Amino acid sequence: MRTRRAEYSESTRQALVDSAVDLFTKRGYAGTSLDEVVKRARVTKGALYHHFSGKQALFEAAFAQVETQSIESLTAVISSDGDPWEIAVAGLRAYVRKCLDPEYQRIIVHEAPVVMGWERWREAEEHFSFGLLRSAVQLLVDAGEIEDLPVEIMARLLFGALSSGASTIASSSDPKRTGRDVERAILRVLEGLRKK
Repeated sequence: MRTRRAEYSESTRQALVDSAVDLFTKRGYAGTSLDEVVKRARVTKGALYHHFSGKQALFEAAFAQVETQSIESLTAVISSDGDPWEIAVAGLRAYVRKCLDPEYQRIIVHEAPVVMGWERWREAEEHFSFGLLRSAVQLLVDAGEIEDLPVEIMARLLFGALSSGASTIASSSDPKRTGRDVERAILRVLEGLRKK
């Protein structure tokens, strides 16, 4: 059983992260001050520093929250019962929809590579996203839906395409149209791997 103090501490941390997600989405990393974060969270700056070493650590917690929510929603799609090909297509569509989400665009696609640095961002993306994609590719191979090529390599190539697609969508003046184009292009690549 958790103590009241532990529950309060966790709710304080969550309020800070929620506040940070909202502000980083609206203003970006550079445009958000820690004073604004604590004010919105209704906590003291001391409480912030109790949980986070600084702004970058808070950003990484916001990043982790947005990615965790994204992976949970995508996992629900690709873990469903049914035809493996249709599940993979549904997963691709769900990912493109996620790329249209302002939190995902701003925090994961635009800000994270700059704030966290390219290497750290790629590590985090691999931690959160790559395993799910690799599992989806393995499912398609096991079901005989796509060619039996090295799963790791196929997953890495598709991961690169999806990451590039996310950047293209987030940078577009018409993200919805671009999202449809990205979905269609990646689906065509997948269809090229499909057994005839």
